[in-house]
Amino acid sequence: MYNRARYLIFFQYIGTKYSGAAKVPPLQTWVKGVQDHIEDALQRLRPLNPVSLYISSRTDSGVHALSNSAHFDFQRKNDKPPFTEDILVEALNFHLRTEQISVTRAHRVPDDFNARFRALSRTYVYRIALGSQVPLVERDMCWNLRHTELDVGAMSEAAAVFVGTHDFSSFRAMNSDAAFKNPVKTLDVVRIEPRRGFICEHFHRDVPLWELTFQSKSFLYKQVRRMTGALVAVGQGRLTLTKLKEIMEARDSLAYPSTMTAPPQGLFLTRVNYSESDLLLSPQTSASTPSTGVSDE
Repeated sequence: MYNRARYLIFFQYIGTKYSGAAKVPPLQTWVKGVQDHIEDALQRLRPLNPVSLYISSRTDSGVHALSNSAHFDFQRKNDKPPFTEDILVEALNFHLRTEQISVTRAHRVPDDFNARFRALSRTYVYRIALGSQVPLVERDMCWNLRHTELDVGAMSEAAAVFVGTHDFSSFRAMNSDAAFKNPVKTLDVVRIEPRRGFICEHFHRDVPLWELTFQSKSFLYKQVRRMTGALVAVGQGRLTLTKLKEIMEARDSLAYPSTMTAPPQGLFLTRVNYSESDLLLSPQTSASTPSTGVSDE
């Protein structure tokens, strides 16, 4: 029917109080995932069909997103035409106003569009602060390494080990769905950069801040946090470049020291990239959708 539409939405969230991006099991009621809250907001728009969100990137508990994405189908009651993109964003954010979740934009997409499998790349940034006086509001937004220094030159040399196409079996979590995920991934970017530190006026000094950027079409479960932990260990002199290569070549998650994994709070999903052509509706679909008085972008 003409009033059934598929949408791609981009959304951001502070992951501290959520179990992760994905929906939680039915019997788990003490904490919800980001998906649960967005689906609740969608149901408040009174769809004719049961709405299920298909998320592109299932971030873990405590991990944040500046831009995650998901698709869903929505059919309005009484043959009403599809929501315009702007109105959909406004309506969802109204119902999400009590949560640390915000929808940033929406696109009408073709009926065969899939937010997960059509993604060209995903970019994660991990933030590391090197001071003992990180502002309270930032404590859940970075990995605070107190009273330590990092050999960034050694870390950059180690980062080059990850760039390119490799078997990352050693960098996936031991409890991941190993039987169903190909461990061979291609990392296009692994970069370490300084950023302007937090200003601690009371102590009259800056807190140094570093950002580690990782870009690939897809990642294994906890791969970014494990790579970050390894790079930090190299920077602290606790792991040699030779040992890092041995861990990589082992292709075994047991070869990775479990205590080396970086904590979740410093990790941000910053971008999910799609082809512009994938986001365009066909002329037939556009023509069959009546005007709602608000133009779609």
